[in-house]
Order: sequence, then structure tokens, then C-alpha cells
Amino acid sequence: MVHSDLAAATTPVATRKRVFSGIQPSGDSHIGNYLGAIRNWVDQQAQYDNVFCIVNLHALTLPTIPEQLLANSISMTNVLLAAGIDPERSILFLQSDVREHSELCWLLGSVCTFGELSRMTQFKDKSSGKGEESISSALFYYPVLQAADILLYDTNLVPVGDDQKQHIELARDIAQRFNHRYDGGLVVPQPDIKEAGARIMALDDPARKMSKSVGGPNSCIFLVDDADTIWKKVKRAVTDSGSVVEATPEKPALANLLTIYSLFSGEPIDEIVQRYEGKGYGAFKGDLAEVVVTALAPIQARLTELNANPDIARGVLRNGAERARETAVQTMERVRSRMGLVLA
Repeated sequence: MVHSDLAAATTPVATRKRVFSGIQPSGDSHIGNYLGAIRNWVDQQAQYDNVFCIVNLHALTLPTIPEQLLANSISMTNVLLAAGIDPERSILFLQSDVREHSELCWLLGSVCTFGELSRMTQFKDKSSGKGEESISSALFYYPVLQAADILLYDTNLVPVGDDQKQHIELARDIAQRFNHRYDGGLVVPQPDIKEAGARIMALDDPARKMSKSVGGPNSCIFLVDDADTIWKKVKRAVTDSGSVVEATPEKPALANLLTIYSLFSGEPIDEIVQRYEGKGYGAFKGDLAEVVVTALAPIQARLTELNANPDIARGVLRNGAERARETAVQTMERVRSRMGLVLA
């Protein structure tokens, strides 16, 4: 099962909460991206008023090649469309196409402190071991732009993993401080953290989040991997001592594989554990590989079609930017007025 049936639980438009989600155009996407975020975005389209953003400005925190950044932006758009994001129901756009993101980022910097940014764990992690002269100031200022992304659209909920919760708390602090100083004007968002699948771990190290930039060649399964590659990666995935298939704190590797199985198949973990009682890891891994291959097949087929015609993604992004600007412009008019930046 790729994602749940959306038609059965559609929330009336007038009562929907606004949700903002951003994703970096970082190249090939893997099942950690899909199960941890994209799949949830697809499933929530019938419930919320969704704004999805390819955050290419955030990608500039690290050195980039212009042609590659553009190609990655189109590629990520195609992944979202292939996974099930519907541009008729949700807004999907490129961050740099809505200049209000950059403007609001600068204005919010006036109500965010150096100390707050210095305490951000992601900045500490990404700058660790590097000299000050080699660290981009954009990496330090990244959370303010992230706050601007969220606050620009009167966002109620922000789907994030545990590792991003600190950034949402900062966005909330910035919004509350702005509202106190300028007598309101910004909606204070809430984090939306899913219990299952928020952190899919690496196949070769269950203590580390799945990532294409860290770990060996078998650490993650890419959405474009063919069946043979998926089978090999699953078969080589690290397992815990013993042979009992169970999801316990003492067996983090099996717990991760069971989570992947459950999210792709739609079956509860308890039922999966019962099925493999007395069968061992070999049978479980073989079936897990088949579940992953089957679930990714329709996504891969649609992705092939979209990659062959990049004008589809370009059209979606242009239309999405026009729709996003409608809200962004209104927010900035309100913010400028409250900050005393508009002539009477």
C-alpha cells in the first residue's frame, strides 16, 4: 500500500487548518524521505490546506553548482508528484520564486537573538570540526529563513521529525515575540510529529538516521532503485543478535525494518511479528524486500514519465508560485504595516 485512500476522509475546505512543509532539493530521494515525510504529506491532502515548498534557498547554506541545483529542484518536484502530491488540491512551488520569503527572513531577524541561533543543534552538528572561515553565515541564519517560510503562510501545523522540533520551537518563539512587540500579526504554528516513521534509520546502522550523505552504499534504499538493488540492500541490512523477529529496544535494527515493513504494507507491527514467529530473519527480509519493491513500483513508473517531460514540473511550480504569492503578499503587507515600514 503506497498511501491511504484520501477520498473517504475529506475535511471541508472552510474548516481546514493550514499546513506548511518544505523539502530541500538534495538529489536522489530515499525511503527515509518518503516514509518519514512525503507519504504523510500525500495522505493529509484531504484533511488540510497544504503548502508544499521546494526550499532551494536553504540549499545555498552549502556550496552548490547552479545547474545541479536547478536539476535537483525539478527532480524533487517530480518525486513529490509521483508520490501523490496533487497540485490541484495543494500548492507546490519553488521557494526562490516567492521573494517574500527572503524579505520576511530579514525582518524576523530583528526579533531573533544571536544566542538563540548559537544554540541550534543542527548548526552545531553541521559546523562541527570546521573552521569559522569555511562555515557559511547562511548556515547560521538558516532557522530564521525556516521560520519565515512557515510564518509567511499563516501556518497552523508543521509536519516535522524529532530532529526539526527545535526549529519549530524557534519559529513559535519568533512569532510570539513579534506579536508582543508589534501587537499581533503572525499565526503561531504547532509542530505535527508522527509517531511512526518520523525517523527511518540507516540499514547499516540503526543508531543513525537514513541519509544518502552519510554511511555506506547499502545504508539507504533510493526511490529509483530497481528490484534487484532493493533485494540486495535489504538482504545486507544489519540485524540484531538472535533470530527472533521482534520490535524491542534491545533490537533497534529489527524495529527499524519492522517499521519500514509496516508503513509500506499498512499492517500493524504486532501482526507482522506474529507471522514470522519461528521463521527467522531470512524469511522476514525476503518478504520485506518484496513489500518495498511492490510499494515503490507505481511511484517509479510515474517518476519515469515525469522525468521524461520536465515541462510538467515547471508548469506546476509556476502555477504554485502564483497561488503562494496571494497569501505571501497579504502577510507581508500586514507585517510591514505593523513594523512601521509603510508610509501613511
